[in-house]
Amino acid sequence: MPDTGASDAFVAFERVQKSYDGETLVVKDLNLSLPKGEFLTMLGPSGSGKTTCLMMLAGFETATHGEIKLDGVSINNIPPHKRGIGMVFQNYALFPHMTVAENLAFPLEVRKIGKSDREAKVKRALDMVEMGDFGSRRPAQLSGGQQQRIALARALVFEPELVLMDEPLGALDKQLREKMQFEITNLAHSLGITTVYVTHDQTEALTMSDRVAVFNDGRIQQLAPPDELYEAPSNSFVAQFIGENNTLEGTVTQLKGDHCTVQLENGAMIDAKPVNVTEVGQKTRVSIRPERVEVNPELGPDAHTLKAKVLEFVYMGDIFRTRLEVAGNREFVIKTRNRADQERLKPGQEVNIGWLPEDCRALDAD
Repeated sequence: MPDTGASDAFVAFERVQKSYDGETLVVKDLNLSLPKGEFLTMLGPSGSGKTTCLMMLAGFETATHGEIKLDGVSINNIPPHKRGIGMVFQNYALFPHMTVAENLAFPLEVRKIGKSDREAKVKRALDMVEMGDFGSRRPAQLSGGQQQRIALARALVFEPELVLMDEPLGALDKQLREKMQFEITNLAHSLGITTVYVTHDQTEALTMSDRVAVFNDGRIQQLAPPDELYEAPSNSFVAQFIGENNTLEGTVTQLKGDHCTVQLENGAMIDAKPVNVTEVGQKTRVSIRPERVEVNPELGPDAHTLKAKVLEFVYMGDIFRTRLEVAGNREFVIKTRNRADQERLKPGQEVNIGWLPEDCRALDAD
């Protein structure tokens, strides 16, 4: 997938491929560039190639083909410890026999930084992650969240320009994970650090990133800011992988500019924005986000209305989540805000649902 701006990129992958057995490519012809200071997340399912890309950037894996550049210089043949990159892993990788302060001082000692400078940098890094009083403790005396803060401080202590993070919050509970998401993002932006973050958690990617690269089958399926990724997925995989999504199968019957008409499998006709369809008669999968659908809608003359049968109604506090049968799809979901006047639907109830054509995208059928 082409990516613009490679000439002035701080990090650049240029036609990078990776194979472990000489036959199967786990990363296929990757072109990707990041400007200095960007927070980029590599998101995708297991085996999609995202972690391999991170490991090649770190130097723990070697590219089979292509070039990886840092600030315009090829780093293909530079060993990991000479790349000047900070790393944060899910398992923290702290030395258990060292105190917190000694763990942070270690990368500075390797770089032959003097004692007084080391102490100042360790104090600054601990204060950054609000762990200034924990320098004399050992990792075993810390909670999981505290250990992760120390791992983050250790990655930042020698003031790298690039930090790589591999599923760093995966072992934390939900509440702490959400708190750390904002702390990491704010810290990276305030320090101006370029960050490459790997996760399979969609919410994490949408919450933290300037841009997200969605990986599948060794390729980037879409590279975009979080809102564009969610609101305007470029293919069916991205639409299904990012957030909750409704799909209806059909065939294109009319195609004109930024408008197409799709006949659903039950015969109903709906309008959509053509994204991955190019001709009449083509099979398509129409995508609509759950929060864009209304029950018994009053959306105006351009809105679509379809009959639906309620299968399940779930109270989730701030929202109601209703599963319906629509045009043969029994997994069609709508989400409505919990308001005092909001009707609570009952299983078996028949309703009309509707949405605006601009919220509906005709994607590839695969």
